[in-house]
Amino acid sequence: MSIVYKCRHCGHEIGKLNQQVIDTSMLGWNKLSTEDKQEMIHYQNNGDVHIQTICENCEESLGSHPQYHELDYFIQ
Repeated sequence: MSIVYKCRHCGHEIGKLNQQVIDTSMLGWNKLSTEDKQEMIHYQNNGDVHIQTICENCEESLGSHPQYHELDYFIQ
């Protein structure tokens, strides 16, 4: 089982945890609302979990161009 963190805007893989057992409270998942969990956490058929987050580059772009917040994807 892997937990893969990917940027929701550009698709860049930010990080990957390869563990058999992971305490999700240590990852902060317990602090997410139900809606945030449904939007961000995606379980794969092979047992992996993909987390949609934001990379530093996209975060910087959003800071410079606040109108991008209205878009699901602003980098093609």
